[in-house]
Amino acid sequence: MNLSTKASSLKEPSCLKISYTDPNIYSAITHRLLFHFSRTRPDTPVVIICVGTDRSTGDSLGPLVGTTLARFHSPLFHLYGTLDEPVHAINLEETLSLVYEKHSDPFIIGIDACLGQSTSVGCIQVVDGPLRPGAGVNKQLPPVGDIHLTGIVNVGGFMEYFVLQNTRLSLVMKLSDIISSSLYSALKQWNLHARSAATREQ
Repeated sequence: MNLSTKASSLKEPSCLKISYTDPNIYSAITHRLLFHFSRTRPDTPVVIICVGTDRSTGDSLGPLVGTTLARFHSPLFHLYGTLDEPVHAINLEETLSLVYEKHSDPFIIGIDACLGQSTSVGCIQVVDGPLRPGAGVNKQLPPVGDIHLTGIVNVGGFMEYFVLQNTRLSLVMKLSDIISSSLYSALKQWNLHARSAATREQ
């Protein structure tokens, strides 16, 4: 879980912030992800690291996204972090070491929940650069990802642990569905584009 204020303060055009109630949210996130994928080589391994724990409602966003993505059994990405095998503060550093050991020059997508201003609760962010997990609860953890997606699940600034524990599961489920669906759609579209480009070059 990280603080959204750091991400939302970024002014670069590669930062998207959109409410889950926006009717265009799926296409907006998918197109923003395709923009980021377009800067990678077609053969770059994609690694998705979903950070969080199922022991806290607010912090379960990452593992929920990971669990949904795992059901696709897709060769398009390598996945770390599910409800059964979460990636959290205790094993994050070990997980990152394993990722770099197993995958050559991967493109890493970090996913996590975060706290923010009351007007931003329910927003999803797609941000260029690494995730800073643990920042919202004053934990020093290694950064994660070339890009990252966060869902703002509740209000930050005071008693963060209590706030996370008392976050509505309904909102977390909605955000996780949008993130997993949009991400999988973008990966499929990027794979089709890469295969088409490779065919044209032959």
